[in-house]
Amino acid sequence: MKKAVMAILNGEQMPQLFITIVRYVLPSEDHAVQKLLLLYLEALQKTDAKGKLLPEMILICQNLRNNLQHPNEYLRGVTLRFLCRLKEEEILEPLVPSILANLEHRHSYVRRAAVLAVNAIYKLPRGELLLQDAPETLEVVLRGEQDLSTKRNAFVMLSNFAQDKAARYLFEHIESVSTWGDILQMAVLDMIVKATCWT
Repeated sequence: MKKAVMAILNGEQMPQLFITIVRYVLPSEDHAVQKLLLLYLEALQKTDAKGKLLPEMILICQNLRNNLQHPNEYLRGVTLRFLCRLKEEEILEPLVPSILANLEHRHSYVRRAAVLAVNAIYKLPRGELLLQDAPETLEVVLRGEQDLSTKRNAFVMLSNFAQDKAARYLFEHIESVSTWGDILQMAVLDMIVKATCWT
């Protein structure tokens, strides 16, 4: 897998290797191998010359869904981070329910990565269609979340795509802003700077 990743990064696509990797590497339970697989899939050319998704890419969707539902939180988190870098909506669309389910995972690492994945998908050209109620969902996450990094990621997403929801949350909690962690306070300052620049 390391050689395959290095070859792709050096410009060699090796399409004949894909089926072998799907057959023998996808089922692997080894986390290091799964991480290498995600690096391979990230670097792999996923579209043809016309920009259409290659049909064999659909084979990886089931594996990604399995990773998003895996009992190991590291594998879930790494997969969610990988999805942040995907631009192919045909791959992402069937994974949306699993991504949203990870917003309620018991480990903050997974929730944090799930918020980042929602943010990345929502930024795509058709992201609003894939995640129609993403701002409302992340507003609920923001109100109930205890982890500071996850809370900050949700606030940043709202300040970028639903400023009214971010502002409402800020005004409702204006008395306690001084007790928020520094990364969340920086996100608030960033939103205020953007708002003053727009007016």
